[in-house]
Amino acid sequence: MSPDTDRPSTVADLLLDRLAGLGLDRLFGVPGDYSLRMLDHVVAHPRITWTGGTNELNAGYAADGYARMRGIGAVCTTFGVGELSAMNAIAGAYAEYVPVLHVVGAPATVAQDEHRRVHHTLGDGLFRHFADMYGEITCAGAVLTAENAVTEIDRVLGTMMATSRPGYLLIAADVAEAPVAADVPAPPRAVATSDAGSLAAFTASAARLFEGIRATDEMCVLAGLLVHRLGGTGALQDLLGTDVPHASTLWSKSVVDESAGSFLGTYVGAAGPSADVRDRVEQAGVLVVAGVQFTDLNTGLFSFHLRRAATIELEADRARVGEEVFDGVVLTDALRAITPLVRGLTRGIDSPPPASAPTADGDAWGQTALAPGAALLMTEPAAAGGAWGQTALWNGISDALRPDDIVAADQGTSFYGMGTHRLPSGVTFLGQPLWASIGWSLPALLGACLASPGRRGVLLIGDGAAQMTAQELTTFARTGVAPVVVVVDNDGYTVERAIHGPTEPYNDIARWDWTAAPQFLGLTGWAAHRVTSADGLAEALAEHDRTGAGTVLQAVVPADDVPELLATLTRMLGAPVRP
Repeated sequence: MSPDTDRPSTVADLLLDRLAGLGLDRLFGVPGDYSLRMLDHVVAHPRITWTGGTNELNAGYAADGYARMRGIGAVCTTFGVGELSAMNAIAGAYAEYVPVLHVVGAPATVAQDEHRRVHHTLGDGLFRHFADMYGEITCAGAVLTAENAVTEIDRVLGTMMATSRPGYLLIAADVAEAPVAADVPAPPRAVATSDAGSLAAFTASAARLFEGIRATDEMCVLAGLLVHRLGGTGALQDLLGTDVPHASTLWSKSVVDESAGSFLGTYVGAAGPSADVRDRVEQAGVLVVAGVQFTDLNTGLFSFHLRRAATIELEADRARVGEEVFDGVVLTDALRAITPLVRGLTRGIDSPPPASAPTADGDAWGQTALAPGAALLMTEPAAAGGAWGQTALWNGISDALRPDDIVAADQGTSFYGMGTHRLPSGVTFLGQPLWASIGWSLPALLGACLASPGRRGVLLIGDGAAQMTAQELTTFARTGVAPVVVVVDNDGYTVERAIHGPTEPYNDIARWDWTAAPQFLGLTGWAAHRVTSADGLAEALAEHDRTGAGTVLQAVVPADDVPELLATLTRMLGAPVRP
């Protein structure tokens, strides 16, 4: 019998029990005839709820947002048409280290064995095309049979949890119903461990580097995404509890408490608006770079300029002190090894950063697009004073955020408009700056809110991006999630306009009346407002605070106005290509 029911245990039950054991309580997806019998087991499961999406891509995005909060997510689609629709979401999860399991319902085994030309296939009688495609964007995958189901489910899930990346399971309709033993215990979670010799050598080398400074104010920590994805948040908090000055990258925004007094701000290389943050990071006597992925949009188009000799860099399973490399050192263990060294430093002297600025003698580390510390001009000026525009919009949204909100910002003006604002304690900030698939944030916020009931969701999305996935607002209403949805209405693909073709038709979109969304989409009890001023924004947000109802805000801003940071990046992106 299944441990959760009084029915005989099947492959489908085993999979659901394993997922529930990892903390998952919701499966996203779209039904199809090859998965319907498996979905009967989902509906009957006592710990997992089915949440249908309006399409497979949105369901995959929702599973991604859910996994960022819970540590694992899952999406179920039918074979071929469904799984390919979700592929973009799974690729994004792979790029951004999000463990999402894609469960695909496939034609029955007899149809596959006899190479039948059935629907949702390419008509060639072959059934591995799409599984092979998924091999490029998942950490592990399997075609389940009644004989291998237990072993393969545990292997795929174990690899997902160890690497924080997506997995894939193809389950034929009859295999999902095949009986398996219900008393097979789940294997213990694999825990990454460091090589003892390498960890000791790393610690000794780091100690020698720390001998060159006297106080915590002479060092800095730059926190990155992998700290969160690889379970190192607690170890990082212990380190930062020593009052170390620290910053985060755009990709890791909210991985640290941004309300802390020792938080410097967001580091974006030479593109960042704060010279103080840039100097404190780049000129630190000792800089600890923890789990940072140096991608283009994360680093101001590679305009970071760090001194290798003064840097301790911590990766997933490798550490570096200056030019010394220590393989087999797990990030969490490295953070714990550094913490006692930091506790030995003096605190509170508020000393300026060392005067040893980066030089061009080979010590500098980074792909500096501009001279170190150079000021960057904006493509378009920010709204000045009290004028309504991007600056006033993001200032108003920032002021209205509450502790513990979940904020999802879509790529473009929303992500970069909020990227440099300090967040209240406990706010989770979700973005997708590496994969950068516009429209991702709307379904991702749905998944994140369902993973963390009781926390308010705040969606920040451009009008073009919102048109990609707007239909998923209906699932918010159906599941009782009441977010604040801020649609930045600037009449088209503003980021692309800033990069190239400001008046070209390919950057135009159809104009939508977002205030009609509640009526058209059946969002019962929701409110909608057209916002054209800072006062109007404040009034609409205050009404949401009073009522708690789902709210759509159509924030109409000038078409050629972009946030300062984004203006800098788009100017650099749009620079002529040199041979």
